[in-house]
Amino acid sequence: MIPARYAASRFPAKLMQDLSGKPVILRTYEAAVKTGLFDSVYVVTDSPVIFDTITEAGGKALISHKEHECGSDRIAEAVADMEVDIIVNVQGDEPFTDRESLTGVLEVFRSDPDQEIDLASLMVKITDREEIENPNTVKVIVDNRNFALYFSRSPIPYPRNQEIEAIYYKHKGIYAFRKRALMDFQRLPMLSLEATEKIEAIRYLEYGKKIKMVETNVSGIEIDTPEDLKRAQQAWK
Repeated sequence: MIPARYAASRFPAKLMQDLSGKPVILRTYEAAVKTGLFDSVYVVTDSPVIFDTITEAGGKALISHKEHECGSDRIAEAVADMEVDIIVNVQGDEPFTDRESLTGVLEVFRSDPDQEIDLASLMVKITDREEIENPNTVKVIVDNRNFALYFSRSPIPYPRNQEIEAIYYKHKGIYAFRKRALMDFQRLPMLSLEATEKIEAIRYLEYGKKIKMVETNVSGIEIDTPEDLKRAQQAWK
């Protein structure tokens, strides 16, 4: 499932911006299909423009009937009546989505016979100080089994001891959910930490859900700003 909102506070209509001859959202949809990992791939959107863009290209799209605060809510509405076990959320601004990273996320559930894990997601190590301090880059810290402890727009961990090299991970906007965890998310109210940081993954942690993080070396480019789009256009060439 690819949630695709037309409006965006930092970069309005970013999903319809041109990326080497096709809109960003269509590039993302095609990348998800190309992995060959899914029974079905849908774009879930509030926008007739995005809906028409996908369907006219031969893709599958669904229109949301309710207003939603975040992608998880939008996807939960779409899959409520579907017979599915695992749902993967690929953000609409991730045109460089790759098979290797998604395979790692899905493997988490194949290796969890007791169904202890509620979600899986991706993280990539970052060293650039500007990116570490950028509030548009969501950081994650994990325990010794790579379960998420917290997500933040601030640099975490804070390097109080300068003699120890702090390791920073960027959270990539790809999630895989068990359906029950996703449906729980929809009915649970937002709490203070999620409201403060504006990071939907925090809601799962606040309600005791287990998120297994998978490290990847594929950083890609998430298109949050016009500058990101320029970098994506150069990388695509």
